[in-house]
Amino acid sequence: MPTSTPLRGQRVVVIGGSSGIGFGVAQAALVEGASVSIGSSSAAKVAAAAERLGAGASGHPIDARDEASVAAFFARVGAFDHLVYTAGDWAPLRSGNHAIAQLDFAGANGVFAVRFWGALAAIKHAQGKIASTGSITITNGAVAHRPRKGAAVASAMAGSIEHLTRALAVDLAPLRINAVCPGIVLTEVWDDMPADRRDAQLKRMTERQPLARGGTPAELAEAYLYLMKGSFTTGQTLIVDGGYTLI
Repeated sequence: MPTSTPLRGQRVVVIGGSSGIGFGVAQAALVEGASVSIGSSSAAKVAAAAERLGAGASGHPIDARDEASVAAFFARVGAFDHLVYTAGDWAPLRSGNHAIAQLDFAGANGVFAVRFWGALAAIKHAQGKIASTGSITITNGAVAHRPRKGAAVASAMAGSIEHLTRALAVDLAPLRINAVCPGIVLTEVWDDMPADRRDAQLKRMTERQPLARGGTPAELAEAYLYLMKGSFTTGQTLIVDGGYTLI
């Protein structure tokens, strides 16, 4: 009977791996004995992150908005076992938070550029490189389950990733496709805010959660590890949010 597949000796590609959740996944995969290739839009950040990760890690720049760049990235990476996609672009999400009456369609399209179309481009060009016994894990967000005023486009984008996951699990079988749905995670994005404003906003956003705090990238990484190793799990979205979607 098949059991969960250990990662030792396998190769993991993490797009979005120079920071945040992706960096946490890369660290966790290395601890499991995998080798890791990371990708991100900034060559300098990729190089710095690969150096921080240490032995077993490498990286290349990739522009998820540019299909030619995505194709070139996978041509350089070569054969591998697992793809994790955590890349995201915060600016369109912020600018897209408007009432429908004021919706800018160019900005709305941008909400999908990296998180949806970028993920799909990565999956397209991973074909022929990724092992048929491997996995792909993409990333959405809790706004798919807890829509808020002025964020209809962001909610729709996040929800579309879950439907894409289910469809690709059928379309690309036996390759396993899953998704992780994070809640509030304490990535470097929060470091850009003044400490007093950050602490007040975090308290406001999390105080009603069953687990009244933000998660860490290392905690989120455990979900991605499970989905890489869970050889009988496909087409699923694993919500890791401290109970955010329950309130």
